[in-house]
Formats: sequence, structure tokens, C-alpha cells
Amino acid sequence: MALLLGVDTGGTYTDAVLIKDETDVLASAKSLTTRHDLAIGISRAIQAVLVQSNADPRDISMASLSTTLATNALVEGQGERVALIFVGFAAQDLDKHGLTEALKGDPVLVMEGGHTHSGAESKPLDITVLDAFLDQYGAEVSGFAVASQFATRNPAHEHQISTHIAKRTGLPVSASHQLSAKLNGPKRAMTALLNARLIGMIDRLISKAEATLRDHKIQAPLMVVRGDGALISSAQARLHPIETILSGPAASIVGASWMTGQSQAMVSDIGGTTTDIAILRDGQPAIDPAGAQVGPYRTMVEAVAMRTSGLGGDSQVHFVSEGLSGGVTLGPRRVLPVSLIAHEAPDVVLPALENQLRAAAPGEQDTRFVRAIAGQNTEGLIERDRTLLDRIGQDVHPVGKILNSRMDNGALNRLLDRGLVQVSGVTPSDASHVLGTLDAWSRPAALMALELIGRRRTGSGEMLAPEPVEMAQIIIDQLTHQTGLAVLEAAFAEEDPTFDQDPRTLANHVLVQRGLGHHSGLMRLDVGVNVPVIGLGASAQTYYPAVGTRLNCPMILPDHAGVANAIGAVVGQVTMRKSGTVTSPSDGKFRVHLSEGPQDFGSKDPALKFLEERLTQEATLAAQAAGAEDLQLSVERDVRKAKAEAREVFVEATITVSARGRPRVARQDVTS
Repeated sequence: MALLLGVDTGGTYTDAVLIKDETDVLASAKSLTTRHDLAIGISRAIQAVLVQSNADPRDISMASLSTTLATNALVEGQGERVALIFVGFAAQDLDKHGLTEALKGDPVLVMEGGHTHSGAESKPLDITVLDAFLDQYGAEVSGFAVASQFATRNPAHEHQISTHIAKRTGLPVSASHQLSAKLNGPKRAMTALLNARLIGMIDRLISKAEATLRDHKIQAPLMVVRGDGALISSAQARLHPIETILSGPAASIVGASWMTGQSQAMVSDIGGTTTDIAILRDGQPAIDPAGAQVGPYRTMVEAVAMRTSGLGGDSQVHFVSEGLSGGVTLGPRRVLPVSLIAHEAPDVVLPALENQLRAAAPGEQDTRFVRAIAGQNTEGLIERDRTLLDRIGQDVHPVGKILNSRMDNGALNRLLDRGLVQVSGVTPSDASHVLGTLDAWSRPAALMALELIGRRRTGSGEMLAPEPVEMAQIIIDQLTHQTGLAVLEAAFAEEDPTFDQDPRTLANHVLVQRGLGHHSGLMRLDVGVNVPVIGLGASAQTYYPAVGTRLNCPMILPDHAGVANAIGAVVGQVTMRKSGTVTSPSDGKFRVHLSEGPQDFGSKDPALKFLEERLTQEATLAAQAAGAEDLQLSVERDVRKAKAEAREVFVEATITVSARGRPRVARQDVTS
């Protein structure tokens, strides 16, 4: 009997499952994610499934981890302070391609260098410029990203800069050519930047997970789910953490297929921070050809084609004062539910909420509390931010008591963006406590919090909702509405492009919205999603039946929908893809672009054969290093030609080799 342990660390919950022989779920459990020490939540979830199943930890032959931490960090704009080295590009490319916004004030060096499309050096590097930059910023950052023009044609400058930085600083360096073999330098720069920002976070998570396995006497190696649903070794995930964006959602898609057997369906997975929507075709999730997009960022990471929105059970509720009736909207930032922070710090939160209710008028900071997250990297904080962080200390405080001026508001937002503090607010989870569909934390706190937000005045001067139950229903109805819109956008994005409008416009169109309500006048309008929707997530049973009704489609809620991510973490395959390119810089010359530099051939076929053999070797070794066996290899060739003087001329070819297999440890029958 082979026992497989799957763990998923999300923004709110850490899930664990124990699966026997890849067919039966023996046990499943949930534990609150403990952001200040991830090992606590992981350990509690693992301990719970071991107790439920009465399993011997020594019989566990594989452990696998999926996580939404990287996804959530990018959606919420969090991550460590890093520096970008941008080689061979113009300074205006930073603004043009969104890099300035993504840097969020982190240092950047634009320097001369890079290569041409054929791999020839454009301009030599001036390392003295780099040294001056390192002298100024090297001590302020946790890592570096390097992106050089046409590095996928010749990575020499990225190699040189990476080696120099590592030798000077000892800090990790993310080189763009190691993360993608595709052209588009600014997009590779974005990928390298985000990778550098996530390295510390994912490294800490994996270290905590591995230490927890040892504490529970589990000797199985740890695998990590990649954004395309495939498994990689923990060592590979440490080097390329950007590949774990959409890891949790990708695992949930794999888990959805395994649990339901559906071949054609939409999958909507609601977590604490995000809702992730993907399409199942022939039982497999599609890969996004444009690269994974999370929040505002488009990367070059191969991942499940998925639309991620900042909408979850812990999304912040925002009061909308416009219009006579007013209302609320949700997200995209995740906050701690008031009921949760009151559960953890009742002596602070409950009296503060009572004081806020006694005030004559609603306060700007009502229901908001703040606490620091211990053990985070605080390098590079400006004086005001550090002063506020010191003032917060290790205790929970009402936000109104901790901010001394409006300048402190900016400091608090910067600390939030760095992931150094957590702030509470009203969320759908609080509304569920008020309505009685959730009973995990403090219902008295949820009641007071919803009464406070319901006291806000609309455009007509009336209170938004006099009673907490009424306020709770307004919030849940808004969650249903926004979830429905997210599913419709994903559906329209997959439809025939002849609609000639973007998916968001179509989803919000008055005819679509009236059609969902079966409008019947002189015109009869009916709109619905034409495939089943599989609802996943801990709160799917609570929220998604209404979504299915709203979208006029079957809503499938599997028995283990709340731990689909953890299930998908152990039923997937190891898949390694390696890509390379052959170009023809001049007549009779065929150039193979390799990681160590270009190599020329006198004819096309030997060049293509050499590249395919090289990529096959690299993909095989990578899959074996990840613990895969019984490998299946596949090769894709994309050869581009052009017409010239009535004959076909070779332009370039891209070859991709994929090596797939189950982890060998997952097939072993372990006896003890």
C-alpha cells in the first residue's frame, strides 16, 4: 500500500489529505494558516490526517506541497525588496511595459550591453557601472533580477552579471533566460523581477514544510506543484519560485478532474484571497500560451490558462457611497476577518468594537485592527515605516489608535505591500458568521462589525443596513454577483472572438445580465453557462449553489471540494519542458541557441537534430532529478518559413521536448 500526503498552504487555511494507492482519500483536514510561523499550520493539518487515518508516518512514500502564497503575494502587491538590472534596453521601456509600476520604488539599473537577434554582442558591458550600483543598493535588497536584450539568443551578459553580483553580494540572482526560452525581453524582465521577489517567501515555506515532515517522522521527499499542475522537486522550486504562481489553483484543477471525472467543465475555486477559474477540456487543464497572468502581471511562466481575480472569502468589503441606495464591493485586497482576529485577540478586539459602536457617528477606521508578522525581512524600510512598525510591536491594535497622522496611512500601506503587517476588516467570512453558515471564530465580533459598516450613510442619507443580518445578506449577494461576473468573463474569453468585445464588457452587458434573470417582455432573453461548473474551496458549499442558480447551469460540489488543492498536489505528474531555437543569421548558416551560447552549423537538418537531442537530454535529466520514472517523451517542432523569389526560405525553428512521468516514490509499496 502506497500512502501519499498532499499539503496545500493557502492564505487562510492549510489543508492536508492522505490518499491510498492513488485511488482513495483516507483522511482530510484543515488548519488555519499561521503566517507568522507557517510550520504551525502545516503541522496541525498533517497531525490531523495522521490521527484520522491511524497511519504510520513511515508508510508515506511521497509528500507534495501546493501553495497560493506566491499567487496571493502578486495579487496583493507584496514581496521582498529587490533590484532589477536591465541591460541593453531604453529607460522608457520600464514605463512602457509596466516594470516601473511592478518595481514599486525598488532600485533599478539600466545599463548598456545585450545582444542582437542573431546572438552577436550589441555593446560590451561596463562592470564599473554595475559596481557603483551594488555599492549603493547591495545592502538594501534581498536579491537581484537580471534581464538582458536577446538573452535567449545569447545569455553571455546575463551569465557575466549574475556571476559578478553573486560574488560581490552573496545574494540570489534571477536571470531571465533561465526562466523562459522565449523572446520579449521586457516580459522576461518582469518574470525575473517577480521571481527574485518571491525567492525568500517560497524558500521559507519549503524549509518549514520539510522541517515539519521530519518532525512527524515522515522520510518521504517533498515535491512542489508548479503553475501548470506538474510536480517538481523542492530544490527546483527554491531556484525558480515564480513557477509556483498559480500552484494552488493548478493543483485544484488537477484535483477537480480526479474527483469528478468531468471532461468538459469550468472550474471555479474560491479561496481566502482569490477566485481562480479555468476550463477543463478532455479532462485536462489548458496551458496559457501567453504565459501566466496574476493580477496586473503577465509573466512568461507556463501555467494553467486561468483567470485569477482578487475575490475570496476574506476579501475586504468596501462601502460604496455613490447613488441613493449605496452598496458594497469586494476585494481585491485580502484582510483578516474581524471574527478571526477577535477569536485570536478577544481582550483587545471586542472592547474596541464596543467603543466604536458607542460613538455618535461611524469612524473611518472602524473594524480595522493591525498586527505585525514576525520574522519578515525589514531591510530597506524608510524611517517613517520602521517607526510605525516598531510602534505596532507584537500586539494587536485598533488601527485608529496606532496612526498618529495621515502620513502614517501611507506608511501602513507600504508595510502591507511588503507583507510585514496584517490588517483586519469586514469580509464575507464575517457575513457568513452572522448568517450562521460558518461557525469557526467569533460571531459576536462579526455582529458588531457588520452593525458598524451598516451604519454608513448612503446618498439618500439613510443607513446602508440597520440590522447586521441585512448587512450580511448584502455582502453575500455581492459575492454571488462578482463570482458570477468572474465566471462569465472566463467563459466569454474562451468563446469565438467574433463577439468583438472584451470579456468584461460582455459579462457586464445589460442584455447578458437581463438574460440571466430570464427577462420576459416583448423580448425573451435567456443566458446561461452551457457546461457544468465545478465549485471548489472551503466555502464552496456555502456560496456556490447561489452562483449556479445565477448562471443557470449545473453546479457540481465534490465531497472533498474544500481540499481539492491538496488532492491535486499528489495525483499529478512530473513534467519537464525544455525549449530551444534555431535561426539562420545568413545564407547557409544555421545557429543553435544554447544556454552556454550559440553554436553554428552549415545546414538545417544537423542543427535541428543536434538541438532536439540536446533538449531531450536536458528534459530527461530534469525529470529524473525531480524523481520521475517511466518517462514519456514528446517533441514539438514549430518551423517558420518565408517565401523569397518563388522559393521557401527557412527563418527559424523552435523545438520543445517534454518528459512526463509519475514520481517513482509514489509507486513504491512501502513496508516496515
